[in-house]
Amino acid sequence: MTDAIRIRDLTWRAGRDFAIRDLSMTVPTGAIYGFLGPNGSGKTTTIRLMLGMLPPADGQIEVLGHSVPRFAHRALARVGFVPERLHLYPMLTVEESIRFHRAFYPAFDDAEAERLRRRFGLREEQLVSRLSKGEAGKLMMLLALAQRAELLVLDEPTDGLDPVIRREVLSALVEYVESRAATVFISSHLVHEQERICDWIGVMDGGRLIAELPMQEFRSGIKRLRIAQAPPTQDAAPFALLSREALPLRDEEWVVRGWQPGMREWFQRAGAEVRDIQDLDLEDSFVELLRGARDNAEETR
Repeated sequence: MTDAIRIRDLTWRAGRDFAIRDLSMTVPTGAIYGFLGPNGSGKTTTIRLMLGMLPPADGQIEVLGHSVPRFAHRALARVGFVPERLHLYPMLTVEESIRFHRAFYPAFDDAEAERLRRRFGLREEQLVSRLSKGEAGKLMMLLALAQRAELLVLDEPTDGLDPVIRREVLSALVEYVESRAATVFISSHLVHEQERICDWIGVMDGGRLIAELPMQEFRSGIKRLRIAQAPPTQDAAPFALLSREALPLRDEEWVVRGWQPGMREWFQRAGAEVRDIQDLDLEDSFVELLRGARDNAEETR
């Protein structure tokens, strides 16, 4: 099995206001896959479809080699899940929560659970109802990691956590991946957080996957160009044009995806000149991808 998650032509609709449209996605085994997108873009809905919580209208979903939703129970036995809204029983203590979760997973690692409990500073006798949001988030991550899952699916696991707790949780996650060769699918709108840990990126907007590429390509392949005597069209261009704007002195600013140094020649053949090339940080690249996708959607309506 080379892919932990394979989704093809997935469709799902919630009334007239929102739909997942023809979604195809591939998460390689052993990857830390960052699933980026603004709030309301469909990230959580995609995760629920992926884990068999919602029935798709059309398409195919495979998780760890099992077809979902038909064989979701087989896949979920090997998946650790941290949802956006934490599901913990408030009347239980930390110790009781660990024992309750352990009962469902034969491979649950008691020693690892205890190590993480101490590392995260969680007291056994603490009631879940009295945990802070950060402490509850650490407990959910503890349960997922101690489960010894082959695939971790994390939906905004650090949302609302302070920087110290966020770093602690992510550090434990990276250590787990390195020791277990596990696959991680982590949904977030915190772009810089993903840059530190992910090696693949998928970008979601308006129910569509608008980009899926290795992190290195995402980080280095999106550029802002200043063009003199810019050609009127980008027909047969070797890159994807995300946006173009007029500048003073009849120059134009182009933001392109998939840029390589040798692509200057395309402009030269068109009678144009690349006057400047700027690298974009990850957040700017994310924003430009979203803007380009939305502009293209407007043009096709």
